Amino acid sequence: MNKLVNVLLQKILNDMARYTSSFLIAVQVEHLYSLIIELLQDCGFSVQFYSHDYIMASEITGKVAFAKLVAVEVLVDKSRSVNESWVNLVVKSEELPLKLDNHCRQVFDQIRQKVENNRKWQLIESVVNS
Repeated sequence: MNKLVNVLLQKILNDMARYTSSFLIAVQVEHLYSLIIELLQDCGFSVQFYSHDYIMASEITGKVAFAKLVAVEVLVDKSRSVNESWVNLVVKSEELPLKLDNHCRQVFDQIRQKVENNRKWQLIESVVNS
């Protein structure tokens, strides 16, 4: 019985809504983090943690059910050059993606569009892995 519960829990965890994308962005590194944080705040997120290569933000409560709240992880790879960085986004929620157009997917699309259309940096490449 315990094995069955573990298998079911693992299946549920693997089925949570999760969307990823990567962007090669040209901008001065000293401005990159403030621009990303500003973008996330504009999308209704509160930054919970950040370091020199990582940002974690969560959707502000009150608009959707708790299980649908979205979290965003941003990983920044600055090793390419001084003015170019790979920005990797992971957008996820506890929501089971029973519909293709679920809340997490809508938020992912909103963030992706804001990254791609941001006039404060130059988008060199965009890869959507969802």
